[in-house]
Amino acid sequence: MTTTTLAVLVPLLPFLAAAAGLLLGRTAPGFVRPLAVLPTLACLVLAVLVAAGQGGGRPLDAVTELTPTGSVPVELALHIDGYAALVAVLVATVATCVQLYSTGYLRDDPRYPSYAALVSLFTSAMLLVVYSGDLIVLLIGWEVMGICSYFLVGHYWETPEARAASLKAFLVTKLGDVPFLIGLFALAGDTGSFRITKILGAVTSGGLHHPTLIALLLLAGVAGKSAQFPLHSWLPDAMAGPTPVSALIHAATMVAAGVYFVARLLPVFQASPAAMTVLAVMAAVTMAGSALAALAQDDIKRVLAYSTIGQLGYMTGALAVGDRGAAVFHLLSHGAFKALLFLAAGVVIHVAGTNSLAAMSRTGNLRESVPDAYWTMTVALLSLAAIPPFSGFFSKESVLGAAEHAATGHTGQAPGAAGWTVLVAGLLTALLTGAYAMRLWLLAFRGQGAESPGHGRQPVTMNAVLWVLAVPSLAFGGLAFRVLPDWFGGPSLTPALTTSVLGTGLALAGVVVTYGAWRHTTALAARTPMGAVAAHPEADAGLVEAEAIATHRPAYGDIAYAADPADPARLLLGPLHRHAATGFHLDAVYRTLFVRPVLAGASLVRFLDREVVETYVRGAGAAPRLLGAAVRRAQTGNVQTYVSALLAGTVVLAVAVVLVATGA
Repeated sequence: MTTTTLAVLVPLLPFLAAAAGLLLGRTAPGFVRPLAVLPTLACLVLAVLVAAGQGGGRPLDAVTELTPTGSVPVELALHIDGYAALVAVLVATVATCVQLYSTGYLRDDPRYPSYAALVSLFTSAMLLVVYSGDLIVLLIGWEVMGICSYFLVGHYWETPEARAASLKAFLVTKLGDVPFLIGLFALAGDTGSFRITKILGAVTSGGLHHPTLIALLLLAGVAGKSAQFPLHSWLPDAMAGPTPVSALIHAATMVAAGVYFVARLLPVFQASPAAMTVLAVMAAVTMAGSALAALAQDDIKRVLAYSTIGQLGYMTGALAVGDRGAAVFHLLSHGAFKALLFLAAGVVIHVAGTNSLAAMSRTGNLRESVPDAYWTMTVALLSLAAIPPFSGFFSKESVLGAAEHAATGHTGQAPGAAGWTVLVAGLLTALLTGAYAMRLWLLAFRGQGAESPGHGRQPVTMNAVLWVLAVPSLAFGGLAFRVLPDWFGGPSLTPALTTSVLGTGLALAGVVVTYGAWRHTTALAARTPMGAVAAHPEADAGLVEAEAIATHRPAYGDIAYAADPADPARLLLGPLHRHAATGFHLDAVYRTLFVRPVLAGASLVRFLDREVVETYVRGAGAAPRLLGAAVRRAQTGNVQTYVSALLAGTVVLAVAVVLVATGA
């Protein structure tokens, strides 16, 4: 079987599994779990074989015309280079782990068949984006992922939070997709093709006539899909969905698509220095802002959600300085440890019975109840904080090293201002990442309370997946920075001395300062009467999600904690904590700038329709109604009256005729 055939089967297998799962989910429930796991596992094996066949050498291209358009053709094309081959392996690996994990996590969920089918369809759509060599075919996978995220985030549709989160995710990403679609057509209009290879060839030969406009339009779609400022606010709310869905979206699908798209078409963006500067600013604001927000969250999943936004900011920052090798390296590394973080968080939530870090900190023996999650999550948090020798250190330092090269003028692929912007923001984010990673670990596993976990042990499949993902989180980076340059055909990914020392030193400083603040606040809490910690839903970032593990459904409600004296974030952030906990009020800004004007406009239209348009309609009907009433009065049914009226009319006509004749 040729490599091309194998590549076609990679996205096709999970698509067929999704179709079969939707058809057989109710009639043959015994086939649901095999249909969820086995095709995805086979897809992983095929993706590995495709990567081995590609081997980082010459790209694999295959094309057939999909449909004649009369102008720019749409083609069913494959373009598999080293980037695509390895990203596909990541997608298939995480999807397989999520499907295995979900068999335990959602074992009692009555909607598991549709859930598993949608996860398979989600996987298929992302693999189509990864392998596609034609932008219209890529767009199909791009939009299918959007609708899958809508259904999966809203899986617990009984809760208003899940319904609102799914709708928000759909609308915000569509807000970016509209200019994205315009940008695709403008790009095809300039280059004469939707084929990626032809577009890149046209850009190299100077065939792109509107580079800044096209790049900015495409960046709008990327910002929405990859949750970059200012279209990032949907991602923390998407935590209302099942935890395995969060792992899939954050680690390998959906948000990774925007970064991958820019990496694949990076020369298009490099044709516009203005667009590269905008990308750098967007990455910098996203990195720093999301890290501050993560430090202030009480919901463990929202901490990880803001962490994902920040790590994606590192990737877009690497792209902004023209190094797609560093960006994809961090994409691969982040996919492993972020999937592990979410799935380990799911185990912790399963046992603790709550998403609240404040509640977990009151459970002093939680680490003893979830030893697998404790150790594997520790590995993932160390990787997230970029502590050597964990994989996140090597991939994050490759980003900082690329930014340093751009800032010092050692590369001409990006403006120097973009390099400095990404470098300074990246170092600040390294400090904050160490802080919020340490805070999460302390509150989740080092609580000083005496409460017992509310639930028993978790299924074996959930723990097994954690150890599988712990291996690349620990060992991938040390091997990859030596091997990946051959696959990517780019510069070295070896960590630079300056940024390694600065980045690691700042991360360790964040860890140490947070630990010191925690010790101080813990001592303060020990002297604080228990009644001082009151529950006030309005005191923090809102109500905290608490998943009812017995049914694996989230129960949003009254679990909220006021100023917990054991939380070091309040000491570290001070007055900024209140603003960071709400995501710096971005949703409130959107409500003021967009939602309220739209609602006001809708009210005005309704008023005009009811009071103005309907008035004219009623007026137009009033005259015939009055005439009809007058005519109706004349219909008395009295024959004498009718004859008298006839005679009177005859007399009037006769007089009129005489007068006319006399006048003539």
